[in-house]
Amino acid sequence: MKNYAMILKTKNQPQETPERPDIDYPCIWVYKVIGEDSALLREIITTACAPLDVTVSLSHSSSKGKYHSLNAELLVPDEDFRLKIYESLRNNPAVKIVL
Repeated sequence: MKNYAMILKTKNQPQETPERPDIDYPCIWVYKVIGEDSALLREIITTACAPLDVTVSLSHSSSKGKYHSLNAELLVPDEDFRLKIYESLRNNPAVKIVL
């Protein structure tokens, strides 16, 4: 018989907050951007990353071709700029997911 009190105690314990990674800037960063219109996603990525140069490549398309994931690779100068790009991509309605 399982010890349910032990299981409940374990599940209710607060999770430890993971440590933030130590990132040395400037560094190469890759965003994976997923949406339905790959041409529009390319424009959105280029705009979000401006004025920096970004290399955009197709990562994958769904089996029926409805969704596309693109990799956006660039040299980010600092954390603020990296997060600014992420927020710009995330807040665009044409973007379904940003990783």
